Amino acid sequence: MQSVKMYTTAVCPYCIRAKQILKSKGVEQIEEIRVDADPAARQQMMELTRRRTVPQIFIGDTHVGGCDDLIALDGRGGLEPLLQGGAA
Repeated sequence: MQSVKMYTTAVCPYCIRAKQILKSKGVEQIEEIRVDADPAARQQMMELTRRRTVPQIFIGDTHVGGCDDLIALDGRGGLEPLLQGGAA
């Protein structure tokens, strides 16, 4: 299983939904980086993704995007292969 990293804030319903989806796919550990508590982390997230919103999800080295992107990836059958180390 690939590592999962997610840029989040404390009270983000999209972050909560994304975590639920990932856990339903067998992800046991998500590295959460709280950008509301760390301005440097927010800056790093924006430099990496060119986006300002959370969540921003990385599976392995692949930037998936936000919650809607994660749902779309799952809908087209790409989430589980990506989690297992394949291509999206």
